[in-house]
Amino acid sequence: MYDRSGSDTFTERSEVTLDGRPDPVEAPESTGPTYETGTTIVALSAAEGVVMAADRRMSLGGRFTASKNVRKISKVHPTAAMAISGSVGPAQQLIQSLRAEASLYRTRRGEPMSMGALAQTAGHLVRGLPAQPLLAGVDDDGGHVYELDGGGSVIEDSYAAGGSGLQTAYGLLEGRMSEGLSVGEATEVAIDAVEAASERDTASGNGVTVARITADGIEMEAPGGEN
Repeated sequence: MYDRSGSDTFTERSEVTLDGRPDPVEAPESTGPTYETGTTIVALSAAEGVVMAADRRMSLGGRFTASKNVRKISKVHPTAAMAISGSVGPAQQLIQSLRAEASLYRTRRGEPMSMGALAQTAGHLVRGLPAQPLLAGVDDDGGHVYELDGGGSVIEDSYAAGGSGLQTAYGLLEGRMSEGLSVGEATEVAIDAVEAASERDTASGNGVTVARITADGIEMEAPGGEN
């Protein structure tokens, strides 16, 4: 697994230092505001599928809350979704490109991509981008959770967390994850992980979006929120 202790607060137009923050000396002059999702995102496998959860806050430069109702989980495949962290622009481009690749594959071959193929495609698309998204979904082999990063790495695990609140989220996940969780039980764990991180991380908050993914498709909801 890659080092889970680093920050992932990225900007759209600046160089990224080892701690994940923009280099104030080498960064080119900004031509406009950079919107960041800050973020706590999690994904975990369940007996019948996978569950993803994310907070709903978007900030401007990490200092001002620009929106309290951002959906950070997006469908990219009939039975797969991606959760984003970092700058909004590159993340949206990544999701659009992955959707297009998955759609083209299905049109040409008459069947959806396997999760392994989708993850490898996502790994190529994210290469060079200042992002560490999570990809999760279901295929004929069951549920899958992948961690991706701008270096192009693709790491599969039974659960994962990302964003500025990942340390707190991992602490809760590691204490409560077990084999054979139902989708309902996994949903409770995912929500609790994001809410716990939101208590500690100022860049996360304003409620939780949840995606439940099974062989039947994706169910997305935003149960409640904060002002």
